[in-house]
Amino acid sequence: MRTDAQVPRQWRATVAAAQAGDRRALDELVEGWLPLVYNVVGRALNGHADVDDIVQETMLRAVDNLGSLRDPDSFRSWLVAIAMHQIRDRARRRQDRKLDEAVPDGAADFAELTVLRLQLAGQRREVAEAVRWLDAEDRQLVSLWWLEVSGELTRRELAAAVGISRQHAAVRVQRMKERLETSRGIVRALDGACPELRELTARWDGRPDSVWRKRLARHIRGCGYCGDTRDSVVPAERLLVGIALVPVPAGFALSLALGGKTAVAATSATSAGWSAKLLGALAKPAVAVTAGATIVAGGAYVAVRTPHDPAPRAAVSPTAAVTRAVPRAPATTPAPSPSPSATSPSPSASASGAVYGSVVDAVDTAPDPDTEPGALPHRPEGGITSSGGAHAVLNHRGDSVTLSGQGYVLVRWQISPQYRAGSLVMPSWTGLKGKIFHVASGGGRRMDDRVSATDSSATGMGSSAVGYAVLPAGAQQMWQNEYYYVDGSVTFTVNERGADYGVSVFPSSWDAVEQDVLTGPADGATRYGLVRDDGTDSAPVPQYVTRKTPSDPATVPQKSVV
Repeated sequence: MRTDAQVPRQWRATVAAAQAGDRRALDELVEGWLPLVYNVVGRALNGHADVDDIVQETMLRAVDNLGSLRDPDSFRSWLVAIAMHQIRDRARRRQDRKLDEAVPDGAADFAELTVLRLQLAGQRREVAEAVRWLDAEDRQLVSLWWLEVSGELTRRELAAAVGISRQHAAVRVQRMKERLETSRGIVRALDGACPELRELTARWDGRPDSVWRKRLARHIRGCGYCGDTRDSVVPAERLLVGIALVPVPAGFALSLALGGKTAVAATSATSAGWSAKLLGALAKPAVAVTAGATIVAGGAYVAVRTPHDPAPRAAVSPTAAVTRAVPRAPATTPAPSPSPSATSPSPSASASGAVYGSVVDAVDTAPDPDTEPGALPHRPEGGITSSGGAHAVLNHRGDSVTLSGQGYVLVRWQISPQYRAGSLVMPSWTGLKGKIFHVASGGGRRMDDRVSATDSSATGMGSSAVGYAVLPAGAQQMWQNEYYYVDGSVTFTVNERGADYGVSVFPSSWDAVEQDVLTGPADGATRYGLVRDDGTDSAPVPQYVTRKTPSDPATVPQKSVV
C-alpha cells in the first residue's frame, strides 16, 4: 500500500502548475483523477442514476476552487472530501421524499460493473456483490475503505473525507466490515439456497435492503446448510489488495462547461481567454488528435479548444487506462549491442512463413550482478492502451489484459509460494496482431536470486520451509520486471494452476526501461538489468505466444510459433 506522500508528490507539480494557470496541467488533473472520483461516488451510490451528476458536480467544484487549495500535496484527500460532501448533500436533499436507490432498467449497478469490468471471480466477486446489502452510510464508508485496501487512499485520507478522527474511523471501519462479512454470507447462501431459504425468499422482491439482510442473516445463523462454510473465507481486505479501479464505462458523460473561466481564472487573468468542455467516454480504447479536440483513451474526456490553443501533452493517469506520450527520440540511436549475458535461442517461424525474432524458451545463465547491461535501442513509441488501465493486477486463472498500440509494456511478477507452491503454469500471449518482443529484464533481481540474509534456501521462488514455485521444463527464468515491446495488439492471460502467482501489467516507456536496467547494486538493487533487444527483428519474442485465440490460453505450446 502506498504511503501518505507517495501519490500526492507525484502530482504536486501538476497541481501547482494548474493553480498557476497551466491549461495542460488542469487537463491532466481532470483526466487523471476522474476514475478515482467515479469509483468513490459509484460505489457509495451503487451505480444510481445520480452518480453522473455527483461526479460532474465534484469535478466542477474541484476546478472552481483549485486556487484555494493551499497545499498541493493534499490534492487527493481534498478531492475525495469534496466527493463525500456532495454525496452527503445529495442524501440531505432527498430526505423529504422517498429515496429510491434502484438502478434504472437496463443499467448495471456498481457491484455488477465491478464484477464485469474487473473480471472478478470467487470470493472477490462475493465481496463486490455483498456491498449491495449495506446501508447507504456503510456504502459511503466502504467506497473509501475499498480504495484504502486496494492502495488508492490512505487511512488518514479516509478519515479526513468522512470528517472524523483516525481512531473513530478505525471503529467505523470495523463495524462496517462486520456487516460486510454478514452480507458475504448472504451472497454465498443465495448462490446455493436450501429449501427453507428458497421458501423464505419467495416473498422477496430481489432488492437488497437492511430488513431483508437481518432476516436472511437470522436464517443463516440457524441453518446448518446455509451457515456451513465449506471453503476457508479470506478476509475482504486481503481479497481487495491490488485490485484496480473500475474503469469509467463507455457512455459515461462528463461535461465541464467552464465558459472561459477555469479554477485559475478566478485568481489569475492569464487564462481568461480559454474555454473548455469535457465530454463523454469512448467506446473503444484509442487515441485521436484532431484540429479541435484531443480524445484520450480509457473513457476519460474530449477537450475542445479554440483553434489557436495548443493540444495538451499526453497525461499519465494514475488510475485510468493509459496512453504514454511519445518520448523525444535521441539524436542518434545507440548502436545495437546485445547484453553480454543474453543467449541466442533458436528462431521461430511465423504463420506466414517469414521469420522474425527468436523464442525465449531456454534457460540462460544468470549474469554477474556487477555486469552492466548492453545498450537498449530506442524503438518508436506511439502509445499503448491497456484494457486493464494503468495498473492491471492479474491474480487468477483466466485473468487477462489486452494491449494495443506501439510502445513498451512492463510485466511485474509476484510469486507466492507461501500460499501454494508447486508447478508454475506460465502466462500466455494470444491473438497477436503485429509483433511483440522481449526487450529487457529488470527490477533489480531474478526471481531465483536469494532474498534472505538468514535463510540461504530462500529465493523469490520460495524456500525449503514453504516449497518452491517450479518452472516448466525449458522455461526462461523471469526477473522481477520483464519488459516487452508491442507493435500491434496482443492479449496477456494468466494461467495459474499449481503454484500461486500474480502479475501486474503496466504500459511503460523506453525511459522507464532504461532507468530500470541501469539501476545497479550501488543503488541498493541486487543486480543490474538485462537487455535482449538488439534493435532488429531478431530480438526475442516471449515464451508461449501465438497469433491464435484458443478457448483455453493455457494450451499454447511451450515452444511458441508466431
